[in-house]
Amino acid sequence: MRSLFGNLHTPSSLSPLTGLPPGRPARGSGVFWFLVCVLGGALQAASLAWPWPAWAPPGVVAGAPSGWLQIVSLALLVFALRHAHRNGQGFWRGWVFAWVWLAGSLWWLYVSMHTYGGLASWMAVLAVAALSGALALFYGLAAWALCAWAPRPRWLQALLFAALWTLAELVRGRWLTGLPWGAGGYAQADLMAAWAPWVGVYGMGLIAALLAYALALLVPAVWGGLLRRLLPQVRRIGGRLQAPVRHWTATLGQVGAGAVALALLLSVVLGEHWRDAGLRGTGDAGPLRVWLLQGNIPQNEKFETGTGVAAALSWYPAQIAEAARAKLTGAGPDLVVAPETAVPVLPQQLGPEFWEPLFGVIESSAPVGSPGLGVMVGIPLGSMESGYTNSAWGLSADMLKGRDGGFPGERFYRYSKHHLVPFGEFIPPLFRWFTDLMHIPLGDFARGELAQPGWDWASQRVAPNICYEDLFGEELAVSFRDPAVAPTVLVNLSNIGWFGDTVAIDQHLQISRLRAMELGRPMLRATNTGATAAIDHRGVVTERLPRLVRDRLEVSVRGRTGLTPYAAWASRWGQGPVWGLCLAVVALALLVRRVGARRPVRAGGGDAQAGP
Repeated sequence: MRSLFGNLHTPSSLSPLTGLPPGRPARGSGVFWFLVCVLGGALQAASLAWPWPAWAPPGVVAGAPSGWLQIVSLALLVFALRHAHRNGQGFWRGWVFAWVWLAGSLWWLYVSMHTYGGLASWMAVLAVAALSGALALFYGLAAWALCAWAPRPRWLQALLFAALWTLAELVRGRWLTGLPWGAGGYAQADLMAAWAPWVGVYGMGLIAALLAYALALLVPAVWGGLLRRLLPQVRRIGGRLQAPVRHWTATLGQVGAGAVALALLLSVVLGEHWRDAGLRGTGDAGPLRVWLLQGNIPQNEKFETGTGVAAALSWYPAQIAEAARAKLTGAGPDLVVAPETAVPVLPQQLGPEFWEPLFGVIESSAPVGSPGLGVMVGIPLGSMESGYTNSAWGLSADMLKGRDGGFPGERFYRYSKHHLVPFGEFIPPLFRWFTDLMHIPLGDFARGELAQPGWDWASQRVAPNICYEDLFGEELAVSFRDPAVAPTVLVNLSNIGWFGDTVAIDQHLQISRLRAMELGRPMLRATNTGATAAIDHRGVVTERLPRLVRDRLEVSVRGRTGLTPYAAWASRWGQGPVWGLCLAVVALALLVRRVGARRPVRAGGGDAQAGP
């Protein structure tokens, strides 16, 4: 507010975030900022794995993540929040950004519900929109909190934004068992690969949020600097021209914050030079030759007796038999991996006519003095009385000796999926009506234990995970608590056929890459439709099958021992340190804001000036 006597608003009454007096609207119409948030959310979704093979911006590869694109997208949101003159505006802008981002990341759920589930198209669209909208509430609240709690120092605003945004990511990863698919940190799988074994995916997302806030400050500052060269910023006081007064602490704080931002930027730009620093605590554990099987059983036939089931029960055993013959010649694999529910029926539903030939093939692969061929296969297990599990079996010749025509299932290595998919493997309370609308095989599965031992095979400790379990790095890290028995090789068995030929395949591959980087272990992926791939301990995809083909991938990987820094702290405390750091930043920001509200601010002080 101005009068004949000048500005009646003291610097301390200006909004710390926008730099405007209370009630004064920021520049730009509501429609303009809505479109900015929509654009930012769309770019955030695309940054996870570019979805359009026909065209991509310079420097972006179809199906691959783009860290710079993700930072720019988040900077657009920050820019919009810094022009919100009410806290409620901040909430809605954060919510719109997150809704577009999440809907753009999870739209392929429509395929499973409509194409394979028979749900009416309008209901499937509504379900994806509702899920995305519900998850976006966390980010809307984070944006509201930034507008309501922003302290005056810009460097602390950046920390507060990064902390609040990361807290929203963490809450999404926990609510209703968690759905952190599409978290911003996955877009940094290439750009911030050096940071992964130190801070994990949430730490990478936090760094990206800091850089995004810095970018949102830098661009207007550079533009304003150009204008000031043409129109120098001066203030008339007592009839004289006087440059704005800046307190030395504000200047020192800005210099320090700028130095930190520059150091982070350099750590990202020069990441390839120190990429292996977080892997120095790991060592080589020898080679493992593997065949990864991709059956490409159409999802609409997968559980049909006359088509998909027959194809699976024919092709997978034939591949195992071929591997066993190759093993006898010395050219075969040590391990064959078939994907999730490669055997799509319960073992007791198959008689000796199926199992005995398969057991005989595996047993024949081990002449005297040789362990022979190992087989890991996805299969449902259990009974009506004991409950059912989505599991994987590990079989070897030694386990099959002396069976005398019996079924030695109790000897097999068994892994049972711990983190179940809501609506697919368990039905949340009050949602039975929704699952009844779909015509797909759903069930209430029992959970396996959180920390299950790996399979000691071929001088390696092979640790399987099933479906989207590799989305939860802190849960995989639990197996690394004791380095002496920690896995040396990770194996993911998946069936992404539910989501068709969509970007979900590429997104899941990036998720597996992050787990390999965080934990310093190779990740082998055996899937029904893709992406079947071998990923080394640095997160590099060394071999990959084309999607939607029936084939096998013959690879050799080298297991790893030892721990990365992330594996060391996440195995003991999960994401607790990240939660603690973010909450500490929020507490600091609130404290600084409260102290600053009581302390008079010098007129013309740098932090009290209206920002761009």
